[in-house]
Amino acid sequence: MGLKTICPHKNLSKANKNAKKLPYLLKDMRDENRIWLPNLVWAIDITYIKMGMSHMYLTAIIDWFSRFIVGWRLSELLDTAPVIYALKSAFSQYGYPAIINSDQGSQFTSDDYMNLLKIQKIRQSMDGKARWIDNVIIERWFRSLKVENIYIYDYSNPRELRLGIFDYIDKYNSIRPHQSLAYKTPFEVYHSVNFCTNC
Repeated sequence: MGLKTICPHKNLSKANKNAKKLPYLLKDMRDENRIWLPNLVWAIDITYIKMGMSHMYLTAIIDWFSRFIVGWRLSELLDTAPVIYALKSAFSQYGYPAIINSDQGSQFTSDDYMNLLKIQKIRQSMDGKARWIDNVIIERWFRSLKVENIYIYDYSNPRELRLGIFDYIDKYNSIRPHQSLAYKTPFEVYHSVNFCTNC
């Protein structure tokens, strides 16, 4: 019948045992509803996308308050370079957040990543070990992308996948209203407040 299972894959972001781990800065902010403006907190993560006999890795960055996707990069490699590319692209278009949260993966504990945030005076926050819920905003977005797009279209090559992700993000950001945003789109909420912490 051509049925396929939809299930999560094992965690891709392996921590470097010798890397410096940083505290999770969002607990009180989340509990007290203090993430109340765009560019206060961004969340970043990497997900695995199976494609035919091969696979790709998607780095995505989301604004926590508005759920607006500010940056992304698709790559064949699970390393730091696509993460840096996605960040620099997001910075050039949308300025700089006060905090960026990630898991403890080696990409996010690398010198290149940590130094880039230091140079831009961005505070770095990290999930607790095996605490995916700490970065729930980006995790939920990855799930939506896969269930609503990736698993349905079963892309056969990187070009098709890249175009499909671009189209999904465009519609997600600008067309589809969100119940959690009082039925506004992420674009409307993100751009409703002219706010940038380090611009």
